[in-house]
Amino acid sequence: MKITPNPYVDGDLLDLAEMAGRFAAERVAPGYVERDRTRTLDRALSEEMGALGLIAPELPDEHGGQGSTKVAAGVIHEQIAAADLSLSYVNLLGSLNAQIMSDHGDPAVVGPWLREITAGRAIAALGLTEPRGGSDAAALTLRMRRDGDHYVLDGEKTSISAADQSEIAVVFGRTGGPGARGITALLVPMNLAGITTSRFDCHGQRAIGRGSIYFDGVRVPVSHRLGDEGGGFVQVMQGFDFSRALIGLQVLGVARAALDDAWNYSTERTAFGQPISAFQGVSHRLAEFDTQVEAARLLCFQALWSADRGLPHTAEAAMCKWWAPKLAYDVVHECLLVLGHGGYDRGVMEQRLRDVLGFQIGDGTAQIMKTIVARARVGRAAVPV
Repeated sequence: MKITPNPYVDGDLLDLAEMAGRFAAERVAPGYVERDRTRTLDRALSEEMGALGLIAPELPDEHGGQGSTKVAAGVIHEQIAAADLSLSYVNLLGSLNAQIMSDHGDPAVVGPWLREITAGRAIAALGLTEPRGGSDAAALTLRMRRDGDHYVLDGEKTSISAADQSEIAVVFGRTGGPGARGITALLVPMNLAGITTSRFDCHGQRAIGRGSIYFDGVRVPVSHRLGDEGGGFVQVMQGFDFSRALIGLQVLGVARAALDDAWNYSTERTAFGQPISAFQGVSHRLAEFDTQVEAARLLCFQALWSADRGLPHTAEAAMCKWWAPKLAYDVVHECLLVLGHGGYDRGVMEQRLRDVLGFQIGDGTAQIMKTIVARARVGRAAVPV
């Protein structure tokens, strides 16, 4: 998938997009359907991405990154996701968790893990959502009890991407009283005693998978705390401003790939003696979605461009997260209809539809994202919930 020039992407980034796109087309795309069938993430491909510098390139060199920009991460996300949304979770989880770890962790503890993440040898899960609350991230109940130089964890995290495939997890739990100020973040190796996992039978994104992580008296050294005790909520919210724009580019990469296939098919399939692209009922609908995808991509890159410059972008990131997944689903749905039964049959197009649907649920619902935008416009007092 080629990336079109825009004000936020310069020549070097276009070269990066070409390299990542070539890797995605040649190495990732051929196994897309098979990985969904077997529900297996190809860790060899993850290491290949790491060797090419395609995981968390925004990290500094000493942590295994490229010292690049958040825009560069977005360029990569779009290309990998166009070939396989599940595999692009390696990039997403790498960027989101590595940023939290790098900004808030003890270098002696997080440094080796960051190099494993950027090399593609380790996946980090984000342990935030719980059975009784997803959108209300400040209402966590998982307990982190201080016991000398350890925290003892008891509770459950659920709907966690790569729950049963991760080597480490950034886990948020309650160390203090109610509300956001009682939440602390820990870096938790997944091989510790007392940790078990489960895996759900999800509709899409089945190679990366989602499931629960159970903590039963798990002892984590205090040295593994990320930031100050009680500072975890602020950390994850800041990280989401980054990841929401990346998610937008992930699903729009899928939408662009679907549109490319639909446009090509429309020139090859004939009806009444002419290609179906000649019928405005087909070509105009695709043209409308083509326009909207390009507009949404610009919004995502604008959010990342602002993040690189330390400019406010919380509202823009929320816009990316509610609009892009809905748009991508609508686009892929329309492209599936253009392909007819060939799109509806088990294969690439119907799998794309299943994959992008998940992002309308996870990582922040549309309703929450719209509330964030509203608060940015008129203030929390006017939009209290």
